[in-house]
Amino acid sequence: MDFNRRNDKDGHKKIIFSGVAGALVGATLFAFAIPTFHKFGLIQEGDAEARQTRHYVAQAKDESASDVRFDFVSAVDKASDAVVGVINIQQDSFSESDAEAGTGSGVIYKKGNGKAHIVTNYHVIEGANRIEVSLSNGKKVPAELLGGDKVMDLAVLQIDEKFAEKVIEIGDSNTVKRGEPVIAIGNPLGLEFSGTVTQGIISANERIVPVDLNNDQHYDWQVEVLQTDAAINPGNSGGALVNIDGKLIGINTMKIAAKEVEGIGLAIPIARALPIVAELEKNGKISRPYLGVELRSLNEIPSYYFEKTLRLPRDVVEGVCVLDVRSPSPAAQAGLREYDVITEIDGKPVRNIIEFRTLLYGKKVNDKMKLVFYRGTKKETTTVTLSGENY
Repeated sequence: MDFNRRNDKDGHKKIIFSGVAGALVGATLFAFAIPTFHKFGLIQEGDAEARQTRHYVAQAKDESASDVRFDFVSAVDKASDAVVGVINIQQDSFSESDAEAGTGSGVIYKKGNGKAHIVTNYHVIEGANRIEVSLSNGKKVPAELLGGDKVMDLAVLQIDEKFAEKVIEIGDSNTVKRGEPVIAIGNPLGLEFSGTVTQGIISANERIVPVDLNNDQHYDWQVEVLQTDAAINPGNSGGALVNIDGKLIGINTMKIAAKEVEGIGLAIPIARALPIVAELEKNGKISRPYLGVELRSLNEIPSYYFEKTLRLPRDVVEGVCVLDVRSPSPAAQAGLREYDVITEIDGKPVRNIIEFRTLLYGKKVNDKMKLVFYRGTKKETTTVTLSGENY
């Protein structure tokens, strides 16, 4: 179940959710080595001292490699039993019976009071009639969906506590460094490859990636992610990204897919995920401020419409255009209309939809928000009181 963030026309990059089995992609594991002095011509053959030096270098190399292998094996042993398969079951449109629609991964992060909780990606369970969890021992058990959030691409499941063999230890994604070794654990290509482990490093720890929430091929939100070159393939979504101590630092969510791109996987930092997970666990939903408009970034609208439809001043080239106003809504109550172009929120410039949503979601339900907008050539202001909409 690959969800493309945008089409791959003319060789453009695609951001692909790695939720369900797809084509097999090979992965190359890192090889760690210590350079020998031979490369620099510092050791002379036949020299006793040189032979002894080579012995110590080789011994150090073997011990170092052994330590690295032990660290990785120990981390995998510590975390792998907490990583499960998540099976999305939907009604087949032809047979009208339930059938497996796709598989992803999940992580057991908590248990108690007879229940165990699992975090996964929203796109892994989206549209499911039923959800099953495949445990590390292969046993499949029913799961209850406590809640999901499409914006952050997170969901929380619940199973009987007796099925949870291990709970993963939570790490601190705020302290990860570029170059730090990491391990991805999940079920690439489906349950046939369950518990697959890939290794890599943190390539970037503050990467901002634009996303398309409603699949209209226009970016309307951005997420902060950890970038890694550990192989993340279809089926890995919702699985664990752990550090060398076996602690959870990220939830694997997507990858960059293009012919010229290799080794760009993305994970939601656990520090960003935990507040959303806690609210989903408690309330089953995330309440965000709601304005009630359909928008398009002005830079995505053909220039022809600037003059014929929007009739904007020539110096207004950035902002968001209102394509529709829902009623009832805060926007309708504040007097916004179709083709109004919003350029400021609370004195801060709004150049595109991403900036608009970032400022909007920085507010709380019932907060007031001052908008500056153009209606044709006329510059106007209005104040809206935001309501709540559940995502």
